[in-house]
Amino acid sequence: MTETPGTAETPRPSPSDVRRRLWLDGAGIGLSAAAFGVVYGLAARQAGFSLVEGVAMSVFVFAGAAQFAAVGLVAQGVPWLGIVVLTALLNARHLLYSAALAPWFAQRSRIERAASAHVLTDEAFALALPAFRALGRHDRTTFVIAAAIPAVPWMLATTTGLVGGSFLPDPGALGIDVVFPAAMGGLAVALLTDRRSVVAAVSGASLGVAVALISQPSMGVLLGGLVGPAIALAIPSSPRPADDQESGDPTTGAPIPPPPTTGMPE
Repeated sequence: MTETPGTAETPRPSPSDVRRRLWLDGAGIGLSAAAFGVVYGLAARQAGFSLVEGVAMSVFVFAGAAQFAAVGLVAQGVPWLGIVVLTALLNARHLLYSAALAPWFAQRSRIERAASAHVLTDEAFALALPAFRALGRHDRTTFVIAAAIPAVPWMLATTTGLVGGSFLPDPGALGIDVVFPAAMGGLAVALLTDRRSVVAAVSGASLGVAVALISQPSMGVLLGGLVGPAIALAIPSSPRPADDQESGDPTTGAPIPPPPTTGMPE
């Protein structure tokens, strides 16, 4: 049966009940976002970002994985155009998120939709869509809570990482210079969920290392990041279980992604 916003076939929970459940479901997400925010702040300081620059990126970009990638690319001296292209590809999945949420925002103003798009992350999507379905309608307060659960800890922790890092001596002496590679390695492993992602990672990393050895590390990062995903697109996607094939959003047909696994806003 096709689901549409506002359809009431069974008794709906009250907004207060849905919001209470939202806080409970989001507790772990908030803690993870805070932990990764501190790591990002340290990595940003290591790459030469000032407090204002690091915090501004968390406020105006607000995309955890893309921020980690951008910090690493800046540290490697990659041109800004390359950084914009790579981070745009990294966040292309948000097109699916917005398509799945669009019917619930149909009656909202353009300004509200634009503001909501800015704070839309993997975590906010995973929290907001089930809440809207439970209510049978859009609820502004509910979405604000879903967006704030990862956003507030992430931005506060970013500041903590940047400020706390300013009191540390040489990062290399304390082993903090491995923060960014370790964080990105963890993110890469968490994102290897199907055949295409494995192909993109292996081919991109192989090409990146080869080009870096022949030319410059920045060129290796740029070419590996562009060519790896392009090769993966030519690979047939992994077959999905029957249950997953039927789990798309019934309003739009857009696929519903699994709950966030990286523990930070993306």
